[in-house]
Amino acid sequence: MRLLNASGCLDALTAPDVARSFDAFVSKTVTPLPREGNPPVRIAETEAGMLNSIGLANPGRDRFLSDVLPQLRELGVPLWISVGGFSSADYAETCAALEDVTVELNLSCPNVEEAAHTAAEIVAACRAATTLPLYAKLSPANWDVAEVARAVEAAGADGLSLVNTIRGLKLDERTLTPSLGPALGGYSGPALKPIALAAIYACRRAVELPIVGMGGIRTGRDVLEFVAAGANDVALGTVLFADPDASPRIRSELAAEVAALGYSKVDEARGIAHSLHNLQPKVETTRT
Repeated sequence: MRLLNASGCLDALTAPDVARSFDAFVSKTVTPLPREGNPPVRIAETEAGMLNSIGLANPGRDRFLSDVLPQLRELGVPLWISVGGFSSADYAETCAALEDVTVELNLSCPNVEEAAHTAAEIVAACRAATTLPLYAKLSPANWDVAEVARAVEAAGADGLSLVNTIRGLKLDERTLTPSLGPALGGYSGPALKPIALAAIYACRRAVELPIVGMGGIRTGRDVLEFVAAGANDVALGTVLFADPDASPRIRSELAAEVAALGYSKVDEARGIAHSLHNLQPKVETTRT
């Protein structure tokens, strides 16, 4: 099992040692043209998570390829590049320009409808443009996320990233107006965890693609539950804002959780949530 960062939650160029604590680094989303992003306020804390509305701020494809990507390669870890756009051609053209990376297709961009057929069209266009591994990042907002998973698998995706944020709103305590500049934002953090687990569970039953699970992970126990639901790898997101060094802590906690349940390695617990006849730990344990 690999531990990654979630796209947009870590700046590797300002925190390279943190980036190297992961088994692979996932970049912020790259779009064909530069984007300044949304007006402030862009981030607002909530009782059980965080809302953000960054607006895909990035330097654009050309500058990313010429300036940012060479610096990321100096990290010495495998790279995943998050690719966004507003049409199938946007995604495909960026994919065609990349080499020696894994591509995460951000299919939850603003103005890109994540209907099953639309997601499949984007994946198919990218599959025709590159032989690089393609992971489709899906939103939990789609009620039948498993249908979308089946569609992108048929279109040539090599894996899934589950899940992206879900739309939310926070009102200012005094004015009762939206706290974020654009009003709505992407909701992440602990409250997203049950939603993410449900999406992973549903997609694992629908497809055989490898899954990177994310959404509300804060502890080693959280990681173990994502693996039990069917995730092959996991990614840390919102937790990194409060605890940039969460990776080694969570690895240590995970090892303890795995041992406490009688497994020799975490992979032995993969998908166990799907087994109706083996819902209990392998051994009886007493925690103090």
